[in-house]
Amino acid sequence: MDSPTKSSLSSLLKVAWRLAFRQVQRSSIWMNLLIIVIMTLTFLNLVVITGILTGLILGSFEDNRLQQSGDILISPIIGENSLVDTHAIRETLRHHPEVKSFTERYIQPVTVEANYQTRWDFDSPENSVSSELTGIEPDQEAAVTNLPAFVVEGEYLNPNESGYVLIGSKNLEQYTDFSDTFDPLQNVTVGSLIKLSFAGEDVNDDVRNEGPDRGLLNESVDRSGTSAEFVVKGIVDSKVTEVSLRVFMTKDDWKRFTNQQVDQVDEFAVLLSDNRLSSLVVSDLKSYGLDKNAQVETAEEAVPSVLFDLAETFGLLGNAVGAVAVIVSSITVFVVIYINALTRRKQIGILKAIGINGRSIEIAYILQSLFYAAIGCSIGYLIIFFALVPYFDANPIDFPFSDGILAVTVDGTALRALILVLVTAFSGYLPSWLIVRQNTLDSILGR
Repeated sequence: MDSPTKSSLSSLLKVAWRLAFRQVQRSSIWMNLLIIVIMTLTFLNLVVITGILTGLILGSFEDNRLQQSGDILISPIIGENSLVDTHAIRETLRHHPEVKSFTERYIQPVTVEANYQTRWDFDSPENSVSSELTGIEPDQEAAVTNLPAFVVEGEYLNPNESGYVLIGSKNLEQYTDFSDTFDPLQNVTVGSLIKLSFAGEDVNDDVRNEGPDRGLLNESVDRSGTSAEFVVKGIVDSKVTEVSLRVFMTKDDWKRFTNQQVDQVDEFAVLLSDNRLSSLVVSDLKSYGLDKNAQVETAEEAVPSVLFDLAETFGLLGNAVGAVAVIVSSITVFVVIYINALTRRKQIGILKAIGINGRSIEIAYILQSLFYAAIGCSIGYLIIFFALVPYFDANPIDFPFSDGILAVTVDGTALRALILVLVTAFSGYLPSWLIVRQNTLDSILGR
């Protein structure tokens, strides 16, 4: 084979370009379309599978932000049960220019019991679950997390009524197909009576039958603490597990039931005018010293670490699936180019015999492969960013624990396109090198 030093690089590329153009032009249009379709599907597989797997977790991040934490979550530091600087936090949030609204939550672990009125045999197991009783201002919570939109049965809480609760769907048997941690409540629907109990110390006996409606019912006091009956006014079904496991009541009912003051909030969820400024606002709040006795976190920081681990795992899984697709496509390109070069072995021999540099022939096949890869990646790029991304944004994938989106970025897509192009170029070079390196006379004679 001729040495590459016998012709300049520009001459090599010029000849290679002409050869590549003629090869593509003279190839069957169906073969060209087939290779381009294979490259397009490979590129989509490389990008979309990873994007869906990653978007499955990122969708849960977004659900958590919209339905539970807000743009910023302020919670007690480890070792504390509530926020000791509630007044300072509240006033700071009220006067911060970037804070649109916020909701205050009061949280108390409770036991929720159902069907206790018909349980006459005390040896039989109780129909009960452990939950988090959450006292809220209904209007504040609706403004920050749109909680009323997730009330799938019944009605949302009315701040002017007493004795009602919203119960999370994951506490109920009809909404929980399987649970390996607890037995959900049976036969609980809108209008059912449930008993809430917690280990309290002091009890306010004046809470019976308070409120403009029916109030707390049949409160009893014993050595185990406080218990009271409430009416289920609605059922909350959210893909955020923490929301679907809680029991919600108005702040006034929470105060009367727990006999605790409401001057110490357990959780603030903050909604900003622009959620992109969450990190800056968190830094601003910390500069006021609010982080001395509280955890001040962005929505992303407040997400459980297990979800970050899942996102990383799913990303690796998507890359592995994409790698297999790249290997399959590279083998396909190799086979097509090899067969193409093999059927033109006589022409290649003649080209070499008349003085065409072997490197030009090899570069021609590389350019041919790059043509297919570039067209396939371009079509795939248009499909992803002008069809799939808008579609999934408007119609998230309905997974059981999140609204899945297609998580793709321009940089990540470009990197995958580059990888596919490089692998395809090598797949085009290898078969041409195998043919070109053969003896010129043997190629011409077909030996």
